[in-house]
Amino acid sequence: MTHAATLRTRSETEAARLPALLARADHLAGTVLMGEHGRRRAGQGDDFWQYRPVQPGDSRRHIDWRRSARSDAEFVRQHEWQIAQSVMIWVDQAASMRFSSSDSQPQKADRARLLALAAAILLNRGGERVGLTGHGLPPRRGAAQIARLASALMTEDAAEYGTPDLSGLKAQGHALFVSDFLGEIGGISSALTSAADRGVRGCLLQVLDPAEESFPYRGRTIFESIGGTMAHETLKANELRDRYLDRLATRKTELAALCATTGWRFHCHHTDSSAQSALLWVHGAMGGATGRETGR
Repeated sequence: MTHAATLRTRSETEAARLPALLARADHLAGTVLMGEHGRRRAGQGDDFWQYRPVQPGDSRRHIDWRRSARSDAEFVRQHEWQIAQSVMIWVDQAASMRFSSSDSQPQKADRARLLALAAAILLNRGGERVGLTGHGLPPRRGAAQIARLASALMTEDAAEYGTPDLSGLKAQGHALFVSDFLGEIGGISSALTSAADRGVRGCLLQVLDPAEESFPYRGRTIFESIGGTMAHETLKANELRDRYLDRLATRKTELAALCATTGWRFHCHHTDSSAQSALLWVHGAMGGATGRETGR
């Protein structure tokens, strides 16, 4: 099969998965209690929020006389605070994300796409503008933008490990980075520090397969990278376990320390765990990052 034919076949396969991804993400987003009234606060906006009794210092021109006429008290008509934030999302699409230790577990890439798109849907419903770094998708609102995000998330990268792409990141904006973060720590550190220097606040969501957390391998084992550029054979895989787990723990500590230094949030999610629990964390963490109140 020619390269062009192979590319077309893969493109058609990915395109066929797009409606399913959108449907799954929309369903997952729907399971999270938005608590819109809990997110709202009074301020400058056009949407009506609530009436409240007149307080000392209120201007009489703000009194809603029609509502006040139905009562012995005077009421002010409050509007919702509507300063939309810009949130840029980066999802690692490198080869390492296509790992799954079992047919019963989704690939890390699949879970990362699902969580990122569901988070984008929640942010969009909450009035935020959402974009995708590295794909020329600046932050916008609306269903069409969600569809564009879903399509862009279906692409893949040939690199073994990904490094956060900051292209399109807005100064003083907000971001969500989703990856296994198993590549060189220097690139990850540089990207996060650079984002923080621009005044960007956000969250790191690490997605790992359960086997990457437990290292269940024993005896003769061949470890090969998903991209096929690295391989290691051992006769006693169990002897590597402690060293591997120490390195993984060190990586998590480094990521948490980076986030603490830059004012970001960090969370590790496993693909055998509930996607809803991870989305709830993202929803709450991003609510704090954007300065919006999360649902109660």
